[in-house]
Amino acid sequence: MIPTNFPPANEIARLTARMLLEIKAVHFNADEPFTLASGLPSPTYIDCRKLISYPRIRSTLMDFLTVTVMRNAGFEAFDNIAGGETAGIPFAALVAERMALPMTYVRKKPKGYGRNARIEGVMTEGQRVLLVEDLTTDGGSKLSFVDAIRETGATCAHTAVIFYYGIFPDTTQKLGDHGVTLHHLCTWWDVLAEARDSGAFDAATLAEVESFLKAPRAWQDARKG
Repeated sequence: MIPTNFPPANEIARLTARMLLEIKAVHFNADEPFTLASGLPSPTYIDCRKLISYPRIRSTLMDFLTVTVMRNAGFEAFDNIAGGETAGIPFAALVAERMALPMTYVRKKPKGYGRNARIEGVMTEGQRVLLVEDLTTDGGSKLSFVDAIRETGATCAHTAVIFYYGIFPDTTQKLGDHGVTLHHLCTWWDVLAEARDSGAFDAATLAEVESFLKAPRAWQDARKG
């Protein structure tokens, strides 16, 4: 059961950022940058997988994610909730439970034996599917999941994430060109603002993070290799 009263989107963003900082899912290190999956350096790293170990925060954020999707897409807009392998699977299950809908998950690639399937669970032609993941950077990985869903004859016009980087301007266009709308709870800008307000990191670190957020590609180009 979803509570009927929820804060507005800007307060949801602030609270989400606060929770991520509280459980130390947010990591800032400008002196020894993290290496992203792309191989590029970054002074920021976020680990949304940690959320599954904090029941009160987990429950609150799943309420937030569910109501955000309902507000933006409609209260009867979906027939199936799909999680992206692997981080999206627990969050999809939690959202599906709240929305009283079937849950499935999408593999990154066919498993190579048995049915060689990418979709696990029951997804049928004509179903309207919401893709749920933990986060998105530039939206690229979502397109492969969306294509796998559409190959079943189902439709997928929406994806929902807890965290969206919010620093690559072509992300929403890339998804939009593929017929997908992105829904999210907070971005790096929300986390940066809350980190400043709470004193979670020193001023020099926050200044370097802001420099990265304003021009991520330039920051990476100056430090790669």
